[in-house]
Amino acid sequence: MTAIPAQRRTDVAPGPFGIDHLLAESREKLTRVSPQEALALQQAGGLIIDIRPQSDRLAEGEIPGALTVERIVLEWRLDPSGGHRLDGLHPDRPVVLVCNEGYASSLAAAQAKGLGLRRATDLAGGFRAWKAAGLPVTTTVS
Repeated sequence: MTAIPAQRRTDVAPGPFGIDHLLAESREKLTRVSPQEALALQQAGGLIIDIRPQSDRLAEGEIPGALTVERIVLEWRLDPSGGHRLDGLHPDRPVVLVCNEGYASSLAAAQAKGLGLRRATDLAGGFRAWKAAGLPVTTTVS
């Protein structure tokens, strides 16, 4: 059997909520930060939250001091008024969300703002930009 290459559907008119629109709308709500700015926020008491899957963190490393929250439970952990929120989370604490390349984290950061985290944002370029900038990375030895 020959695999059929993935293609964008042309039989469906793009709606106002296609992923490109949703990403752009999310980013309009954010002041995205560079790796150096994320590090400075962390050093000043902000949280860096890594939403990448465990397999990515094991393969590529992690940002020292970053909290890990799987994407599937992120909103419950980021709701500043919720019973499952992260310790020390409050509406004015800077929160920088990190994914691999800065796409999923933009969507998540916009949701975090919607939950009441006024200073939520994401790392432009994601973990890979952090690593490329030569900033500290921890690795797990198997």
